[in-house]
Amino acid sequence: MTDCTLCGLATDDPVTDSDVAGDFCCRGCLEVARTLDEPGDTDPDAVETADPDDAEGETAFCSVSGMHCATCELFLERQATSQEGIAGASASYATGTMKVTYDPARIDADALPDRLSGAGYEVSRREPGEEDDNEQVGRLLVGGFFGMMTMLWYVLFLYPSYLGVDLGLVDLNGAAGSYLLWNTAVMTGVVVGYTGWPLLRGAVVSLRTRRPNMDLLVAMATTTAFVYSVVAVVLGRTEVYFDVATVIVLAVSVGDYYRDRVRRAAAGRLTDLTSQRAEQARRRTGSGTETVGVDALAPDDEVVVRAGERIPVDGHVLEGTAGVDESLVTGESLPVRKTSGDEVVGGAMVTEGGLVVRVGPEAESTVSRLTELLWSVQSERGGVQRLVDRIAAVFVPLVVGLAVLAGAGHLLGGAAPTDALLTGLAVLVVSCPCALGLATPLATAAGVRAALDEGVVVTDGSAFETATEVDVVAFDKTGTLTTGEMRLVERPDDGGLWRAAALEQFADHPLAGAITDAAQAADAVVEDVEHHPGRGVSGVVKAGGQAAGERVVVGTPALLADEGLAVPDELADRCERARADGQIPALVGWDGRARDIVVGGDQPREGWESVAEALAPREVVVITGDGPAAAAPFERHDAVDEVFAGVPPDAKAEVVERLKSRGTVAMVGDGTNDAPALGTADLGISLSSGTALAADAADAVVTTDDLGAVPRVFDLTRRTRRRIRQNLAWAFCYNAVALPLALAGLLNPLFAALAMTVSSLLVVANSARSLGDGDAVTTEQGATAPATPAAGD
Repeated sequence: MTDCTLCGLATDDPVTDSDVAGDFCCRGCLEVARTLDEPGDTDPDAVETADPDDAEGETAFCSVSGMHCATCELFLERQATSQEGIAGASASYATGTMKVTYDPARIDADALPDRLSGAGYEVSRREPGEEDDNEQVGRLLVGGFFGMMTMLWYVLFLYPSYLGVDLGLVDLNGAAGSYLLWNTAVMTGVVVGYTGWPLLRGAVVSLRTRRPNMDLLVAMATTTAFVYSVVAVVLGRTEVYFDVATVIVLAVSVGDYYRDRVRRAAAGRLTDLTSQRAEQARRRTGSGTETVGVDALAPDDEVVVRAGERIPVDGHVLEGTAGVDESLVTGESLPVRKTSGDEVVGGAMVTEGGLVVRVGPEAESTVSRLTELLWSVQSERGGVQRLVDRIAAVFVPLVVGLAVLAGAGHLLGGAAPTDALLTGLAVLVVSCPCALGLATPLATAAGVRAALDEGVVVTDGSAFETATEVDVVAFDKTGTLTTGEMRLVERPDDGGLWRAAALEQFADHPLAGAITDAAQAADAVVEDVEHHPGRGVSGVVKAGGQAAGERVVVGTPALLADEGLAVPDELADRCERARADGQIPALVGWDGRARDIVVGGDQPREGWESVAEALAPREVVVITGDGPAAAAPFERHDAVDEVFAGVPPDAKAEVVERLKSRGTVAMVGDGTNDAPALGTADLGISLSSGTALAADAADAVVTTDDLGAVPRVFDLTRRTRRRIRQNLAWAFCYNAVALPLALAGLLNPLFAALAMTVSSLLVVANSARSLGDGDAVTTEQGATAPATPAAGD
């Protein structure tokens, strides 16, 4: 037995070819390797998924609550690997997950969450909760209340006093003034210490990992303003800067809250695929059957699977004949007839009949393997860090250094220690990256709202950066470019149709449903029905109260011939042509010969051609688990550059990974089997007709089941990215003007805070503007396509 060079599946009968190095489980994997690899360049070791830390041991996937920025990734990884029994860890802030490699002999898997939790991070096995979101809301509500009270005191009492206006309301130098100032200090302390706790923790983490971030700058400005103000109150002074600390914490916390909401939506729960895994199996023994956990199954065990049950693990049929729905795993839209000797995949549903399955050599389920693959994809660290975090690596140390130099310079120049301290504080405050920190999430919020109006839910803010750079758009076929439902594409006349419908009401394959849906109700009585698995159905049909009926056969040409009905060459040829086009034909015969044909198939979505054309000049690729015949209509279209047919679900993610050699890849799909590929792609787009798992893995979900919304995703993300860059440009221009003024001592911390607030409000106002339609381009076919990107887009 060998493993497939492309997807890693074990195979007893590998497919090979002289011009492609390696062994493959199917023709689809071989064709992918032939197309995407240079001849002789395929190395089995090179395509296996390696652990990010090259560690040996068991792998566990965890969800992490409390990750605040990209710096948390490094901190969590260091904390994990310092634990005894943990060999490697890879955390992902973008999805809130962590992959851990551990030694099961030294640490139990159930003990991992407790060992990894701490320092404000809560780790759980796979199921993230809503506690983190509720805690953030609580912090914002508490901070908003006390912040409002703090600013009310400033507006009524402190600001008039600073401006020399005596309203006669309170004497700040008296007992009432002292009470007011201490009251303000306490309320500000709640805002800074409780609402701002995640920012303070982020600053501590950045120091421990030696990776300065924006949290460090925010924390330094707020704590300096707060501590200075408390000391001033103790010394009996009335000019305090509690308002500075309050405004900074609340502004940044609101931006962080929205950002984290987007991040959590991107992570998903992965419950759909997990719920489709069988937990128990009916194992056959010498004395009958016994119910055991799937984990207790061993190679060559025999399991009994009845109609309506899922096949627990991969294997092959030992006894029985049944219809098996593999759509969850393979993406194939039609149930497949399985009989003795046929291979079956774990997670597939037996729709009718029953099977005895011999467990395969790995004793595992394809659904389980897909689940692990998707968790692995979700746990990998993204290749692009957030822009503000990249800037922070240089900006934060620079600002801190300038603040220290400004304070020291003014002190050496003869300024009073208090004035020198205020100069340094003004530098920190005026440089506080509120505008910079809000530039991306607020513009992203505008993009999300505009996308919702277009029927698109953006679940990951990074899509606004990635979508503008896409070079290749890969489409799943079944359920994405097609409707995923069986429909009649060629129907017999009324006489043949009602006879076929009368019989097919007793059958359960998809073509039967399409026939009965298409036929008018008829007053017919059916007797002596016989099922011919995989071939058709026959019986005696009486219509309109006839005393004697006629024997009708619906099925393959071979069945009709065996039943003694003549099959004209013209009808036989039409059957062959239908199969060559990936459709399902059935002949309808009575009175001694085949008289008509009925053909069903999965129909392409209306307007898919205009969608593919609207995506030019990007490369358009189709990936499908169906055979070449079913994919042929797409391969023939000029807008499609390439089609990969017969690709098993495990290999879809690998195909997307290899397509990345051509540039940035977007994947459009709808099924559970597409989820790993959606997660592997630089940009994943899921249709609402698909499963919840596909939506969890995607960066954008089309809610209207309208394929035409896909080009609009690229248009909206391009316009949103332009808005983000406008915000960032303003934020940097503000710092370029305000920072020199603060360094020169021309801004005190209060005016610095006001300047910082005005800058943030301008960013908010720019983000609130409508994205507009001026950048959209409407194709002749009516689909909206992105305009050619301008320089710098």
